[in-house]
Amino acid sequence: MIRFEHVSKHYRGTSKPALSDVDFEVQRGEFVFLVGASGSGKSSCLRLILREDTPSEGRVVVLGRDLRTLSTRKVPYFRRHVGAVFQDFRLLPNKTVFQNVAFTLQVIGSSRAFIQQAVPEVLALVGLDGKEKRLPHELSGGEQQRVAIARALVNRPQILLADEPTGNLDPATSIDIMQLLARINAGGTTVVMATHEAGFVDQMQRRVIELRGGVMMRDENHGGYGDTSQLPTLAPAQEKGAAAVAALTAVLELQREIARESPDAGAPQPPAAAPVREEAGTPASSPDTAGTRGEDPAPATEGATPAEAAAADRAMQINAPEVDLKGLGLEGLGVADRLGLDTGDEDEVGPTS
Repeated sequence: MIRFEHVSKHYRGTSKPALSDVDFEVQRGEFVFLVGASGSGKSSCLRLILREDTPSEGRVVVLGRDLRTLSTRKVPYFRRHVGAVFQDFRLLPNKTVFQNVAFTLQVIGSSRAFIQQAVPEVLALVGLDGKEKRLPHELSGGEQQRVAIARALVNRPQILLADEPTGNLDPATSIDIMQLLARINAGGTTVVMATHEAGFVDQMQRRVIELRGGVMMRDENHGGYGDTSQLPTLAPAQEKGAAAVAALTAVLELQREIARESPDAGAPQPPAAAPVREEAGTPASSPDTAGTRGEDPAPATEGATPAEAAAADRAMQINAPEVDLKGLGLEGLGVADRLGLDTGDEDEVGPTS
């Protein structure tokens, strides 16, 4: 079906060949993945099969024809047996879905009756029945790719070439396209697909040809994508000192809260009056005596219930757990140093810019 015989391909202006001594054969009805990094030679292989390029050395034989000796006049007739699907869809923007698919048949001179029969059949195959009158911009990316596949299949080719058909699609739509290609292959069409999707290759377990720098490294039946351990990975970088910055920020925020809630440090503070307690044998101060001292005779608990007044006169007791500070290295430090607070007049500590 497809045979590469020690094929090499050199392009002008480059010292390294795009393909170097590539040799493989694809049988009728196979599903083959071409895998490898960008620039490994996958697309070059597809261009040679489609007769867009000719090999510099070796032979490419497709459907029994040596493409190197195939005349330019016969290339369009050869391509009627080879369908191609590309990553960027390549649809005609001003034509409907039906017209895009029918255009392939019109170019080769198919009859109107055949077009009216073949186009709806292939649109139903790819799941686009009922959308014949839509324009490409009215379709999703997955639907546009389905139109491209229908256009490639409408002439019932023996070979279908797919160059990164899922490259511009989301994962769910990509799975749908891969399932569609598998159904097409089950119908007898030979499928050769160039891809970077390691997950699809590993799951489908079809034949895999791996290229690296233009050299064929592996040809394996029921294979996977291959070793991905050398591929670069993306991981979040750990910020140095992030914990220290967060702790310093928390301390500064706490200090600001304390500064806002407490009175100004420079303002004189009136002495706190001790609560007056009546003891046995001590007479209470009379209103006249309080007046001579210039004090307000009204107590702070005026208007409160007896229970509230008694609670206001009692000192509050806080039961705090005992903490062993010997292992924290705080010996010899004052209270301000232990809390990380500045003892000067400024409100903030640490960097201010």
